[in-house]
Amino acid sequence: MNFTSNPPLGLYIHLPWCEKKCPYCDFNSHQSSDFDEQAYIKALVEDLQQDLPLIWGRQISSVFIGGGTPSLFSGEAIHQLLSDLRACLNFNPGMEITMEANPGSADESRFKAYRNAGVNRLSIGIQSFDDRSLENIGRIHNGQKSLDAFCKARQAGFENINLDLIYALPGQTLQQAMADLSQAIALEPEHISLYQLTIEPNTLFHSRTPADLPDDDLSWEMQQQNQALLQSAGYQHYEISAYAKKGQHSRHNLNYWSFGDYLGIGAGAHAKITLPAEGRVIRQTRQRQPQSYMQSSGSGRISESRELNAQDLAFEFMLNALRLVDGFHKSLFAEHCGLPFQFLNKPVSKALELELLSDTASHLKPTTLGLQFHNDLQALFLDIDSTRLDQVEPEIYF
Repeated sequence: MNFTSNPPLGLYIHLPWCEKKCPYCDFNSHQSSDFDEQAYIKALVEDLQQDLPLIWGRQISSVFIGGGTPSLFSGEAIHQLLSDLRACLNFNPGMEITMEANPGSADESRFKAYRNAGVNRLSIGIQSFDDRSLENIGRIHNGQKSLDAFCKARQAGFENINLDLIYALPGQTLQQAMADLSQAIALEPEHISLYQLTIEPNTLFHSRTPADLPDDDLSWEMQQQNQALLQSAGYQHYEISAYAKKGQHSRHNLNYWSFGDYLGIGAGAHAKITLPAEGRVIRQTRQRQPQSYMQSSGSGRISESRELNAQDLAFEFMLNALRLVDGFHKSLFAEHCGLPFQFLNKPVSKALELELLSDTASHLKPTTLGLQFHNDLQALFLDIDSTRLDQVEPEIYF
């Protein structure tokens, strides 16, 4: 692989504890109300220091603190964490620092402390404003707490807020799904993430799937109506599940979807790091169990480290970039994968034939059909022939 420069570099921090594990959640989260903040922060900083030689001289373009429920951590703990990270890393001035929060742990004084610590974007896991829907998916808050959380975040000084919503919930009607979204839009958040409930392996819902889930036709109607409502309210649909007011796109997530680099620290966190001088890209995964993670030292916190081959790079790039509604400039593939775009010719040709992609001289983007059948589109890039790489001639795109 031939890299001419480094991609942008983000930092993901995983805080793994929740008050209650939701039955649909497949993230690395662990139910607990008793954990040692200081011990975990110490482990995070030590974890980061282990990876510093891999990113010497590079600037951090964004930070995302996810979980779990990061808002279970005190304002003092978040302040200490960000202060310690600034001492180790080159932070881009004015960069986006996002933190996830749940309405069940919302508190104005805590939100103010996060804001004073340097967090400038809050992502609140509302999921629904309907009490029955929230109960059906195992959430610990109600609709009023959802409203209160948003108001408290505004009062704490947050001018950049994302609201997470889920539709196609057990027993949900089209009218209820629209009412949820209408309530969110009325609050005028800068960003809305709208997800269809999916039943993932290794979740309680997978073993005890609710009987009254909306069928595919109703779920599709919910999606279509919700997208129209968001568009009429001035939210730009820029990624499969993401909608933003002008200029309020999530910079950290855009870096993911554009196949940029990111450090990942914390229990179960993932990282992707490009090493241009060595012509390779590595992925790392941290130990999932918080106690094992904290008790380990040095590289012992890394449960897996592997180098991506050409086929891995091509598939993972397309897996992410084809989530973007406007697609990507073809030169980005060469920049972030170190491979010529023609490496993708066979699957791209098939996708064009199936009308899942549209192609211009410079850009490739999913069609409306491609976004609707996104999994089928992604599957075309699973088996790319890397044996003919030396026969591919590069091209330049303007």
